[in-house]
Amino acid sequence: MARLTGRWRIVEMSGWGHDAVDLVEPGFIEFAKDGTGQFGFIAVRGWLDCRTVERDGRTGVEFTWEGLDEGDQVSGRGWAILADDETVEGHLFFHMGDDSSFRAEPFTPTD
Repeated sequence: MARLTGRWRIVEMSGWGHDAVDLVEPGFIEFAKDGTGQFGFIAVRGWLDCRTVERDGRTGVEFTWEGLDEGDQVSGRGWAILADDETVEGHLFFHMGDDSSFRAEPFTPTD
């Protein structure tokens, strides 16, 4: 998980357009060394419980999450893999609701 550790800028989601993803703040997903993390996009904020996995020979994580969507409690699951040194790809699922693939790149100070 060490190579995934850090904040990644969500640059694409299959379920929502870029303007929607950045509605409140620049969309992001972040993985911490201790197996936790967080994400934010549109008006959703989630906190992650991650487990390191290998998918198709690539380093990744599977996670469950809890959070808020416009103040309402939401939860779900997801996964992310390091596609290459500059890209994370994954999928995010809302319990009993929407789901979306995502692609993220290293977060830069200008984001």
